[in-house]
Amino acid sequence: MFGAVAVVLVLGGGVLFLTERPLTVSVVQPEQDVALRIYGLGSVEARILSRVGFEVGAALTGLAGDVGDRVVRGQELATLDPAEQEARTARARAAVAANVAALARAEATVARARSVLAQRQTANQRQQGLARRDVTSIQRAEEAQRDEDVARADLAVAEADVAVIRAQGADAAAALQQEKVLLARHRLAAPYDAVIVTRHAEAGTVVRAGDPIFTLIAPETVWIQAYVDEERAGQLALGQPGTIRLRSRPQAEFQGTIARIGLESDRVNEERRIWLTCTDCPQPLYLGEQAEVRITTGNRNSALMVPEVAITGFDGHRGRVWLVRDGRLEQVELSFGARDDRGRVEVTGSLPDDAAIVARIPQGATEGRRARTRTTP
Repeated sequence: MFGAVAVVLVLGGGVLFLTERPLTVSVVQPEQDVALRIYGLGSVEARILSRVGFEVGAALTGLAGDVGDRVVRGQELATLDPAEQEARTARARAAVAANVAALARAEATVARARSVLAQRQTANQRQQGLARRDVTSIQRAEEAQRDEDVARADLAVAEADVAVIRAQGADAAAALQQEKVLLARHRLAAPYDAVIVTRHAEAGTVVRAGDPIFTLIAPETVWIQAYVDEERAGQLALGQPGTIRLRSRPQAEFQGTIARIGLESDRVNEERRIWLTCTDCPQPLYLGEQAEVRITTGNRNSALMVPEVAITGFDGHRGRVWLVRDGRLEQVELSFGARDDRGRVEVTGSLPDDAAIVARIPQGATEGRRARTRTTP
């Protein structure tokens, strides 16, 4: 009986020791000159990027550029076999020449018809005068009038033929212009001053209309596209400075500025896109390279920053934290404001006097339990 009581006392003492012994907890301290930053992950991209190709299809006969080459606007990049299109152009040119000849003939016919009409008008006038004086017969006068009417009709037909041939000439000229345009499209030129990023085809390949031959970028439009959690994106604004760290140069930081904030968030990942220009990034930049950005959204002369992991029931504005006050633990609800890129949130609500916020929730924490504090490094 005595032994059982002893065991109970020992166990009770052990439980009391484990539950009532002071916990050693880390607490946060006010900091001076706190920079508020937002973290984003993205890649190097170009605002102006074009996949250029031909508007017609044929076999590639030449390529005048390769990856990394700088080209100027209008510079020839590639050519297609023009033989078939040259033949079509020559045929259209011959059609224009034939129309010119036909027009000349039709105009000569009009001139002849005018001369015949003038002659028939003179003869008719003479016969009508003679008929009025009964010098000639009425029949001859009627025949003269008929000849004039026929000559006038012949002139009208000849003039109509000229109009038709002229319309055909306009059509032939338009067809020739179209063939010339198609022939010119057998030459691919740079649309702007650019750098060749990708070469998609080689000489001898038969390409279709619209197939990309080169990918070009305007080098001055290269920037960093990054994704930021929507929960933190509300603090972003155009012109805010940031630092950029490229994956190929993790030891260096480069300076950038927000140039664009996307108006549409990713509905799946709940992230917002931002774009930063870089003032001192190394050249060349490689498209698609991973980049980390940290945007400075503000600065505090003094602030109390609490790790988010130390906040329970956090809704982005309010949450509960453990405090050490008068040597014991207790939980209170506080309000919070801006965040930084280290997973910490600024305390904006009033903190009870002589209380310190626990930085890491210790195992076995309960209301009223004794605690010893140490400063979080």
